Amino acid sequence: MSREPSAPPVQGNTLQILSIVCFTFLGFMSIGIPMAVLPGLIHHDLGFSTLVAGLVIGLQYLVTLLVRPFSCRVIDSAGPKPALVYGLIGCALGGLLMLLATLWPALPLLSLLALVLSRLVLGAAHSVLGASAIAWGIGQVGSAGTARVISWNGIASYGAIGLGAPLGVWLVERYGLPWMGASVLLIALCGLALAWRKVGVPVVAGERLGLMSVLGRVSPYGLTMALGTLGYGTIAAFITLYYDSRGWSWAAYAMTAFGLSFIAARLLFAQAIDRLGGYRVGIACLLVEGGGLLLLWAAPGPLSAMLGAGLSGFGFSLVFPALGVEAVKSTPASNRGAAIGAYSLFLDLALGVAGPLIGLLIGSHGFRSIFLVCALASFLGLGLTLALQYRSTRQPSETETELATVEVD
Repeated sequence: MSREPSAPPVQGNTLQILSIVCFTFLGFMSIGIPMAVLPGLIHHDLGFSTLVAGLVIGLQYLVTLLVRPFSCRVIDSAGPKPALVYGLIGCALGGLLMLLATLWPALPLLSLLALVLSRLVLGAAHSVLGASAIAWGIGQVGSAGTARVISWNGIASYGAIGLGAPLGVWLVERYGLPWMGASVLLIALCGLALAWRKVGVPVVAGERLGLMSVLGRVSPYGLTMALGTLGYGTIAAFITLYYDSRGWSWAAYAMTAFGLSFIAARLLFAQAIDRLGGYRVGIACLLVEGGGLLLLWAAPGPLSAMLGAGLSGFGFSLVFPALGVEAVKSTPASNRGAAIGAYSLFLDLALGVAGPLIGLLIGSHGFRSIFLVCALASFLGLGLTLALQYRSTRQPSETETELATVEVD
């Protein structure tokens, strides 16, 4: 197995970690910048239905779901740095296709085709981008810094989404639609220039089991996490159109409230998983997220809806890592990587189906109903978490005592 030349990994500081996860931030701007612009472009400017808008938006997450197993093999075989470079190249290409789509407003089908191709490319790029940054960061600072790498990588990804949404709106309002794609292209090219100069880390050798061999063990936790993820997928895809249907302004800032609340929760309460356990943190987070979604459903104005989005982001922040800790405990320590890969598939699945399913629901019951349905999904996930917690007290995981460090994004 080939290895990249690199100094042996040592315990690093926060600046070392930030020097790696900054690439996640730059790459995930390709999600944030078009987030508040793309639904209106497809529905209003190009004249397609909300179902089509949901399908196009959700397509990216479905591609990530399908490509992720291959992406994990790329990281294992080629190394984290080359895999991350591939992801940034995909982000640049996706931005170029978005730029081309906005140059043909009189040809809506051609523009839609370019947007579909852009979502396909971005889905493949994001299947490898975040995971490769985590692997690179851990290889850089050593296993003792795993928790900090994962925490900061999550902050980088959702921070990019939260900051990118208003930036995309501002660019389009000030300079025009082509700047949605042009900005994604330029940011990705800057990331490539920076990544190219950095030294990679060695490929981690060792036998890895197939993804399907651990899927059955982690699926209860993945399903529960997916129920909590529907709210995020719905806010990301339809918050702009929801605000528009109510005659409200500041839709982009609702996504910002979500992202900033996500970051705050990760910074303030990430260590709670170690102290209280994944089940307790997951229960609390799903309860807060469900309450935020209910507030979005019942909101009388844009500010209360923004507060609901913020509460949803605060609750959603630790759902993935909290349940992921318990998912990894259900497998032998030698298969932790496969467990994380199988568990992450449920995140991709939830984000992929949220767009088209919620688009259908909007067509039959209107925009407000979508947040009520997502709140009920969060509370259903809360019930499943309680059931899993009860099961764990009756039948402890055979590998629970082996778990020292869990790689959860």
